[in-house]
Amino acid sequence: MLTHHLFQLVFFCLALILTPVLVTSSSTTSSVKDPDLVVEEVQRSINASRRNLGYLSCGSGNPVDDCWRCDRNWENNRQHLADCGIGFGKDANGGKGGRIYVVTDSGDDDPVNPKPGTLRHAVIQDELLWIIFQRDMVIQLKQELVMNSHKTIDGRGASVHIAGGPCITIHYVTNIIIHGINIHDCKQGGNGDIRNSPEHAGWWTVSDGDGISIFGGKNIWVDHCSLSNCHDGLIDAIHGSTAITISNNYFTHHDKVMLLGHSDYYTQDKDMQVTVAFNHFGEGLVQRMPRCRHGYFHVVNNDYTHWEMYAIGGSAAPTINSQGNRFLAPNDGFRKEVTKHEDASESEWKNWNWRSEGDLMLNGAYFRQSGAGASSPYARASSLSARPSSLVGSMTITAGALTCRRGSRC
Repeated sequence: MLTHHLFQLVFFCLALILTPVLVTSSSTTSSVKDPDLVVEEVQRSINASRRNLGYLSCGSGNPVDDCWRCDRNWENNRQHLADCGIGFGKDANGGKGGRIYVVTDSGDDDPVNPKPGTLRHAVIQDELLWIIFQRDMVIQLKQELVMNSHKTIDGRGASVHIAGGPCITIHYVTNIIIHGINIHDCKQGGNGDIRNSPEHAGWWTVSDGDGISIFGGKNIWVDHCSLSNCHDGLIDAIHGSTAITISNNYFTHHDKVMLLGHSDYYTQDKDMQVTVAFNHFGEGLVQRMPRCRHGYFHVVNNDYTHWEMYAIGGSAAPTINSQGNRFLAPNDGFRKEVTKHEDASESEWKNWNWRSEGDLMLNGAYFRQSGAGASSPYARASSLSARPSSLVGSMTITAGALTCRRGSRC
C-alpha cells in the first residue's frame, strides 16, 4: 500500500499537479484589477508552484485537496487551508493570521445585538477570524448573515447546517473563505435591522433568498460546501463582484443554481472573473450551472450528472472557457445541449466567445461553441491548468461538505 501511494505521489508530481501560492491582496473592494493583470498573477503563481512542489500530495489530482487533506494533523493546521486556493479567488485568505473563534451557540435571537459565541457575532467582527464550530449544529437564522471582511467559516470537524431561514450575504467586503458547510432550504429575509460590524447596524430590505449572495465582493472562495433547495440561487455573484473561486461543492435539488452577473445592462460586471472548478452538479438540478453575464468565466473539471434545461448559459457577451468537464446529458432528446445563449439572436450570440476544450460529452451531450476559435480571447478566462476529463470522477468524488474527524485524514 505504501508503495502504491509513493507511486501516485511521483506520478502526479511529474504531471505537475499544482498547488497555487497565496498572494497577499488588497483589503478593499473599491478597485478592480484589470483582468489581464490578474491572469499574469495566476501564471506567476503556477510557475512558482512548479518550482516548489513541497506540499505533500495525496495523489487525487485535485490540487486543492492534495494540498491539505492528507494531513492527519489538519485540526492543528487549519489555517493552512488558505494556502491551497486556486483560480481567480486564490488570493482569498479569509481569516488567516487571526485568532480561532469557536461557535458554541447555534442561536440567532437578535440580529442587531448578537450573542457572543454565535456565528453572527463572529462574522461581524472587524478583526481577522478563523471561525470553527464546537459541535454539530443546525443554525436557523432570523435574518441574512451579513459578513464583515477577513473571515473564514470552517465547518471541518462538525456537521454544520445553515438552513430553514435566510442564509449568507457577502456585501461589499473582501477576503472571505466558506468551507465545509451544508447550506439548504434558504428563505428570504430583510425588512429589518441587521448588524454588519460592531459599529454599525442598518435597515435591510427583502433579500433574494440565495444560499450565498455575493454583492460587490472580492477575493471570495467557496469550497467543499453542499448546497440545495433555496428560494432563489444557490450561489449568486453580482454588482461588480470578482476574484471568485467556487470549488469542490455539491449542488443538488434546485432550479436556478448559479448566477454570475447582475443584469444585461449592468456593465460594471464586465471585469468579473470567476473560476468554477471540481464541483459536482448532481441530481434535481434544472439550469444555470452557471448563467454568466459580461465577464470572464473558467469552468473547469466539473462533473455534470443532471440538468433538465441546460448546464451552462449566459447573455451580454460573456467569455466562457469550458475545459476538462464531464457532461452527462439527460435522456430527453430535446435537452442534450449543454449550452444556452440567452436573450439574443444567433446573429448576436455567434460572436460571443464560448469554447469547449477537452470536455467529455456523454449520452449525446453537445456544446454549441461560438465566437473566436483561437486561444488568445480566452486568456482572461484562464485561471488554472485543466486536468484530463477522464480524471473528473476521481477529482470530484468527495465534492461537498466533508466528514473530518480529529486525528485522521479528511
